[in-house]
Amino acid sequence: QVQLVESGGGLVQPGGSLRLSCAASGSIFSLHAMAWYRQVPGKERELVARIRRDTTTDYADSVKGRFTISRDNSKNTVYLQMNSLKREDTAVYYCNVDLQTSARRGRSEWWGQGTQVTVSS
Repeated sequence: QVQLVESGGGLVQPGGSLRLSCAASGSIFSLHAMAWYRQVPGKERELVARIRRDTTTDYADSVKGRFTISRDNSKNTVYLQMNSLKREDTAVYYCNVDLQTSARRGRSEWWGQGTQVTVSS
């Protein structure tokens, strides 16, 4: 089994910053892509940012230039630095990890429990 523990969400004023963390633990043989998604009530979950094993990244157009995704493979952790936050960034943010639990198993996706980010004055 794999556990993903997220932290760093909260309430912040417009223009402020937050840093989300997601630490993976358990039966991890190899980590592949790590990503952050977000979801607001009544809407589909959307990709915010993704970082692959080779550290190439993808960002949603709405966050380019404001958010930065990074990873620390020694800690099995992915981060999302969010700057210049806007009210429309308010959502539940979910960590997503693509990994192998053993050399004999294929890749599988795992999700964190979600952390609330609220941007409001």
